[in-house]
Amino acid sequence: MDARAIIDKYYSANEPLRQLLLTHSELVAKKALAVAERHPRLHADTAFLLEAAMLHDIGIIYTDAPAIHCHGTEPYLRHGILGAELLRREGLPRHARVAERHTGTGLTAAAIVAQHLPLPPVDLVPETTEEQIVCYADKFFSKTRPTEEKTPEHVLRSLARFGDESVHRMTQWMERFG
Repeated sequence: MDARAIIDKYYSANEPLRQLLLTHSELVAKKALAVAERHPRLHADTAFLLEAAMLHDIGIIYTDAPAIHCHGTEPYLRHGILGAELLRREGLPRHARVAERHTGTGLTAAAIVAQHLPLPPVDLVPETTEEQIVCYADKFFSKTRPTEEKTPEHVLRSLARFGDESVHRMTQWMERFG
């Protein structure tokens, strides 16, 4: 499977967004692979980690976020589930799970319902080691400042607005993957 070919298939008409997606995804992939290398006891599938990290944000093209060259119609919060739908159409259900579960540190059905989020009321929390590693690595890079890696403290501060559960989950990942 060639992640770049899939990105090119959907992003060829929007070069600025394609470049942003590639930059962000490559940095997330590099960090995810570093976690796997540092922690061989996790037995992470590194080939899959690379592919999933490259494709985790593929759904941003459908969202309305002009500041990062996204000129779609959907709320940005939906980019994970939109990307998952795209990846399932491409025959990549395992990659789709990573895409749909990487928002924040994952979202529970209860949180989706309580906050009236524009998402299906299902648990979208990373479960597998690879899902967790990509989600963890993603939190260190934003698309508004794509080449700057956030400090762990900055990551935790940015997650605090989503509640204690997000901070707690990230703290556990920092201990496990850091």
